[in-house]
Amino acid sequence: MTAAPSSAAPPRVLIVAPNASSRFGGEAFLPLKYFQILRRRGYPATLIAHARNRTDLAALLGPGLADELFVEDTVWHRAVWQVGRRFPALVRDAVFGTLLTRVNEHFQARLIRKLVAEGAVDLIHQPIPVSPLAPSGLHRFGLPLVIGPMNGGMTYPPGYEDLESGAARRFVRLARGLARGMNRLVPGKRKAAVLLVANERTRRALPFPDHPRILTLVENGVDLSTWVAPPARPERAADTPFRLVFMGRLVGWKAVDLTLEALAIARAAGVRAELEILGDGPERARLEARAARPDLAGAVSFRGFLPQAACGARLAAADALVLNSVWECGGAVVLEAMAMGLPVIGPDWGGPADYLDASCGILVSPVPRADFPARIADAILRLARDPALCSAMGAAGAAKVRREYDWEAKVDRMVEGYRTLADI
Repeated sequence: MTAAPSSAAPPRVLIVAPNASSRFGGEAFLPLKYFQILRRRGYPATLIAHARNRTDLAALLGPGLADELFVEDTVWHRAVWQVGRRFPALVRDAVFGTLLTRVNEHFQARLIRKLVAEGAVDLIHQPIPVSPLAPSGLHRFGLPLVIGPMNGGMTYPPGYEDLESGAARRFVRLARGLARGMNRLVPGKRKAAVLLVANERTRRALPFPDHPRILTLVENGVDLSTWVAPPARPERAADTPFRLVFMGRLVGWKAVDLTLEALAIARAAGVRAELEILGDGPERARLEARAARPDLAGAVSFRGFLPQAACGARLAAADALVLNSVWECGGAVVLEAMAMGLPVIGPDWGGPADYLDASCGILVSPVPRADFPARIADAILRLARDPALCSAMGAAGAAKVRREYDWEAKVDRMVEGYRTLADI
């Protein structure tokens, strides 16, 4: 989204994101970054969020809370949540998450109409949900609507079908078909002024891929005030352990089990490689049991979930990030590690493949699955045996993040687009 600079008053932006929160990371954090940066710059922005996040947002935003409006919890919210929690996560997110979005849109409509009637809004920005198939009803208020950046359309690589049951695959196909139908009944995406997509994969997944104004803007950004590379990261001495870090949820599709196998192969080849795992999840007990076997004894540390500052400190003490997820639409941790001056070993699949190139990391194909750990191990060995290469890749990654993924620069692009759309 680019436009010529304008001296006119900036358009008043309403960011609609009931799930906006700093507690959960992922897409819930994205609208907060837009709002925080816009307000810090003195830009006229308002945020609609759900009342359940009021305490969290008050702690995060402080004085900016006066510029927020809250959708209060209702019996309808509670009913959908109570029924949905009894279902598997896939059904809960796809079906009951969509129902909650419809409930939120019903109750937030009164807030939006009031703002429009007062002349307090020039355009609406809906940054989440990031799913390209999630219907939107925010076209109804006579204002330009920006949706995105969206990121989705993911599939598992061939050979990983066991990570998703047959029933789950059938449900996903059904849900995607129903979502396309819902987008015709609730045509916010078709009537939006702009649809923002993170990549070509997401563009293909849109219910209206022939929309006249689809623009590309990366979903994730990096707050360079939080993720700061050391002024001069020292080159690792050849006789010290090679310290890897994983950050993320411990779930099957993150393929941490395969990363542990790769670590064992690398250690058997004579490299003193160690892995620190920052995160938690249902796979933790199984992964801890694998890490306790003799070939990895003492080489793997489980730290659980840590605050951002603590994660930053662990990255500052590491030599590389490893993330071999086979279902990763984005992968903000890749950008955060790059910003810290670390090379990254990542999958040549999904979001990490959009961020990494040969200058700043090693992309490892997850196919075929049987050899994936061996290929990850080769990447570990390559970096562990060449400290100068690690340093060069880390410096290149930090430069790339500053050039392409800085949140401040991302908001610059969005503001230019806002100015253009306010004149539509």
